[in-house]
Amino acid sequence: MSIKRRFSDVDEGGDEINMSPLIDMVFILLIFFIVTTVFVEETGVEVNKPQASSAQDLEKNSILIAITANGKVVYGGREIGPTGVRSTVKRLSQKDKMPVIIQADKTVTTELLIRVIDEAKLAGAVSVNVSTDS
Repeated sequence: MSIKRRFSDVDEGGDEINMSPLIDMVFILLIFFIVTTVFVEETGVEVNKPQASSAQDLEKNSILIAITANGKVVYGGREIGPTGVRSTVKRLSQKDKMPVIIQADKTVTTELLIRVIDEAKLAGAVSVNVSTDS
């Protein structure tokens, strides 16, 4: 009779698992990932960029405009055309002056590339750079 009582006392208090260290670890991991995450703005299209041996890293806070192989000018995943570059750059650089980075496919005509660069400069871009693979 006394043996049954002893086992029943152990079973009643021993089922709980202390979750505090697990919750602490989850919050620490969450904070780590929030702090170390870098939000890079993408153009939303795939571009085969030309190579350059003198390529440099530029600021991460910039306006990315892509020109695809079939001549579409894209910002943020939607086509804006060469005429939409000026209004887009002007709108985005009203608060903070940001450089414009153009990711042009290597098969894009020079005429279209120059037109996009010209529209960005007319919109008041601080600097206009062409993205390449290094």
